[in-house]
Amino acid sequence: MARLDGKVAIITGAARGQGASHARAFVAEGAKVIIADVITGAGEFLAAELGDNAIFVKLDVTDRDNWNNVIEEAEHKFGPVNVLINNAGIFRTAPIEEVTEEDYRLIISINQVGPFLGMKAVLPSMKKAGGGTIVNISSIGGLGGSLNGVAYVASKHAVRGMSKVAALEFAQHGIRVNTVYPGAINTPMIQQGSATDQSVVEATLAAIPMHRVAEPDEVSKLVLFLASDESSYSTGADFVIDGGVTASV
Repeated sequence: MARLDGKVAIITGAARGQGASHARAFVAEGAKVIIADVITGAGEFLAAELGDNAIFVKLDVTDRDNWNNVIEEAEHKFGPVNVLINNAGIFRTAPIEEVTEEDYRLIISINQVGPFLGMKAVLPSMKKAGGGTIVNISSIGGLGGSLNGVAYVASKHAVRGMSKVAALEFAQHGIRVNTVYPGAINTPMIQQGSATDQSVVEATLAAIPMHRVAEPDEVSKLVLFLASDESSYSTGADFVIDGGVTASV
């Protein structure tokens, strides 16, 4: 029996990068997956690659009506949702004195309001399913501070707090809520940085005790564990995957 047999999972930001890695891992372990993203072409391509156990539904995580549509599509195709992976997010850096209010609000809207709307929207479906699990993707930036990252860090700290509250509130419904804190991952974001500023990449690697970034599938294995019944007694918990960066904090 596959580890996610019988699971219906929504994964946000799943058209490419880390989210696509989660989608592939989940389908391989028996889940029915809704690839939810604003990037239509890549999302549809991935759904076609994964076959009958995956569909693409366009989702702007900041839009409540979009969320309701994703839930409806998921239930229509596969049944009640019992897994939500709030993976979508954006990352921009600038000193506080240079950050515009518009950029700050955009990052907060996607990284913080998006997971809130997702948890709120999926709750009735998970109740119908008889329980479920929510995994909110934060960042090691959500455990401390980071130069030039005021909006990103604020949003990721908020994800941690929201997850704790949701874990307390949702436990009575058999719904678990946990948070994952990745460090640097070998995704297009890192690859683009490598092409534009090698010194930044070198400094990043030097700060990692394991002297390498994570591969997407390494993070997906942790997320898959939290989505599965193997983590049945874990809720409101923090799971760090950063190669040791925060070990000395």
